Amino acid sequence: MRPEIYAIIGVFALFGVLELFRTRLFSKPEQTFKDAAVEIIGSVVLLVFTQPTIIVTAQFLMGAAAPQWAGALAGIPLVAAIALFLIFDDMTQYWMHRLSHRIPFLYNLHRAHHDAKYMSIRLVYRNNIFYYFLMPSIWFSGILIYLGLGWVYVGFIIVKMTVIIAAHSDVAWDKPLYNIKWLSPVMWLVERTISTPATHHAHHGRHMEDGATNYKGNYGNLLFFWDILFGTAKITRRYPDSYGVENLAPATVGQQLAWPLFPENKEGGYGVKELAAKEAEART
Repeated sequence: MRPEIYAIIGVFALFGVLELFRTRLFSKPEQTFKDAAVEIIGSVVLLVFTQPTIIVTAQFLMGAAAPQWAGALAGIPLVAAIALFLIFDDMTQYWMHRLSHRIPFLYNLHRAHHDAKYMSIRLVYRNNIFYYFLMPSIWFSGILIYLGLGWVYVGFIIVKMTVIIAAHSDVAWDKPLYNIKWLSPVMWLVERTISTPATHHAHHGRHMEDGATNYKGNYGNLLFFWDILFGTAKITRRYPDSYGVENLAPATVGQQLAWPLFPENKEGGYGVKELAAKEAEART
């Protein structure tokens, strides 16, 4: 097992224990049996099949197309290597995430991540099994590894997943720090640099009217800075009153995991395309 996997498992275990004893890891508000099914199946498929397949395939294709480039970037400075991962992995994921909330086809692939009515580390890998195949950040990471930056990827992915896991957890590590006056300048910088529970929970909020929710923004994964830079940030230091999707018909397990193989349910609310059309009409 690679060292970064041990580290990421350790971060999951840490926040898992915190949630287990403080916020009921396996018994979240409004959870249903289908939540567990989507989270278990989606996470296992991604970690065991999808992500390794993409990384290996990207390197194989690069080897076939440009064998002379193997290891070409191995000697570049560490700062430059990290910058490449921030741009080609994290920034491209920001744009993929942003487009997933703008394009109905992509939202149907991403919706499972937002269908839960709670926050938890359980949501980190909760997505449609086809969604990650379209995520350019994983493909770019495979290419950068081929170019000789695998040693940087180990550290990068540990840091990135630590931030993402901590941002999804409902044990909000940032909340008590906002109340420490002398830390205010530090937290001002932190919340504009990386994703925190306050900024990322806002993205998962159910109702815009609560003043904290911003599901049309706060798309950052590792860096919240992309939201600051591209104008999609909302910082309130507050947390949504509730979580989930707003105005959409309930999604079946099949739809969440394997749309379009399973059709979208349209009973009890709008379909994704219909809601997008209504929102567009309301803006004009």
